[in-house]
Amino acid sequence: MVEYQCTIKKQVSVHGTGLHTGQQGTMTFNPASTGHGVKFRRTDIEGQPVIPALIGQVVDTSRGTTLESDGARVYTIEHVLASLTGLGIDNVLIDLDMDEIPIRDGSARYFVEALEQAGVETQDSLREYIIIDKEITLRNEAKGFELSIVPAEEFAVDVKIDYGTEVLNIQHAQMLSLKDFKKEIAPCRTFVFLHELEFLLHNNLIKGGDLSNAIVFVNRKVSQEELDRLAELFDKPKVRVKEEGILNNLELHFPNEPARHKLLDVVGDLSLLGKRIKGHVTAYRPGHYANTEFAKKIFEQIKD
Repeated sequence: MVEYQCTIKKQVSVHGTGLHTGQQGTMTFNPASTGHGVKFRRTDIEGQPVIPALIGQVVDTSRGTTLESDGARVYTIEHVLASLTGLGIDNVLIDLDMDEIPIRDGSARYFVEALEQAGVETQDSLREYIIIDKEITLRNEAKGFELSIVPAEEFAVDVKIDYGTEVLNIQHAQMLSLKDFKKEIAPCRTFVFLHELEFLLHNNLIKGGDLSNAIVFVNRKVSQEELDRLAELFDKPKVRVKEEGILNNLELHFPNEPARHKLLDVVGDLSLLGKRIKGHVTAYRPGHYANTEFAKKIFEQIKD
């Protein structure tokens, strides 16, 4: 089947707060010509530098995937890139008037809704693919992750996570086609363990975080005093631990929502290859470092 590149029909914006920076601003999707790819434009910086969404621009993966070009950065790009891939959008220029993509609810849902509001437009140039013709594997025993990709007719992803805790044990998630992305993957929110949340808070690292944009897993006994302190910190009337071992700030969309969110991140990070992939990815304990290192390995293999 012949497939053509796509862009969006009209400009559309998403407003919000950056998770780590706490900055408030606007991200605006603009239509782009064939062959343009996905690029970010920092409209708040003199000269409005443009940052291509490509694997060679990755400079940090510590709390999300960060890109940089000519000294300009854009943080936490994985959810918006996954949305574009999931909807089949190849060419778009994304204006951003702050350092970081708005976190919204910690998923890709709001980006998907905005892009659908703009509409998808088919262009007159054929879409190019990265076609996997042999297995490629990246294994890191020290960090405990393994990712591989094998030949397939379309892009598919299997994810397995294992944090070695009772509250969040082994989970699997699967996406056999990008047609499933919008319904099965896009709504899945990021998650954090309570001890990680406390560390981030104490180190002023989630200035834009609140209890509406993350699933919080509690893997230890927590006193009522601690819960009351969290409630005050996040301006909630009351915080408690539910039977599932998560705080009562939200309801899970799926029993395996954490694994599905990790799958969402894989889709977003691998889109930094700049072309659609025909291959089946299997990822054990993926994360932004693992995903981007795997993308680099795929890039080197197809380049050779």
